[in-house]
Amino acid sequence: MNEVNLVEFARRFERKQAASVAALATESAPLADGWMVFGAVGSYINKSCGYGFERGVTDAELDALVAFFASRGVEPKAELSPFAPPSLLKGLADRGFVLREFETVLYRPLRAGEDLSRMAQAAPAGLRVERVDPSDEAAVCQFVELSGSGFVPEGESMPEVFRDAGLKGARNPTTDSYVAWLEGVAVGAGSCEVSDGLTSLYGTSVLPAYRRRGVQQALIAARLQRGLEKGSDLATIMSAPGIPTERNAMRLGFQMAYSRVVLVKPGAGLVPSP
Repeated sequence: MNEVNLVEFARRFERKQAASVAALATESAPLADGWMVFGAVGSYINKSCGYGFERGVTDAELDALVAFFASRGVEPKAELSPFAPPSLLKGLADRGFVLREFETVLYRPLRAGEDLSRMAQAAPAGLRVERVDPSDEAAVCQFVELSGSGFVPEGESMPEVFRDAGLKGARNPTTDSYVAWLEGVAVGAGSCEVSDGLTSLYGTSVLPAYRRRGVQQALIAARLQRGLEKGSDLATIMSAPGIPTERNAMRLGFQMAYSRVVLVKPGAGLVPSP
């Protein structure tokens, strides 16, 4: 992609991110051309994103961003692409926002008629990747537990706030959930959300005993195939830098689009969000 297309891709991706978390929220409010979203104290969807493309963000809107989260007892959070205008960065810095972490945004074109089956060739013999029936409550609950297992310390139970967001996401009509099975054991899971021609892959976990065996790659391939079936022209994955998800995605043709920043405003009595 050239620079102009990267800007357009970022606008498209960041808008989708904002719309996706807003769909999971218990409370949300527009912020310029994006959204501020709150799920619950401790929820990973507590964030603001999707803004800074169509117009500048005013001082009053930035003050509203701080108040939206602080009034709910959580740290204000802003997730931005590298194309955010300097005035927005300065406005956030003036209000005490600091860098917490980077996230990598990866993309892969999807082409009609593309054969994606070869992507799963490294998977163990007998591995099956099956789409979850969203009307099967037991299957959905099993999926949520497995999909979220890689995002909590091994051996610890999933926080209720994570489970609630996972269930809401799995029931979203634009979302498809997949479970990988090996010898009768559910060994991995992941989701994809397809809308506006863009397929976003997220929420992937593989049980520790089955990692490094091609399970995640098989889950990626299945979701890319779903994106093709639904007419997407691009697939995306957002990952922490340097983790296995990023490496597996790049092995399957994904490229780095950009790094986005996560900025937070710490404060006494404000709970950080994951």
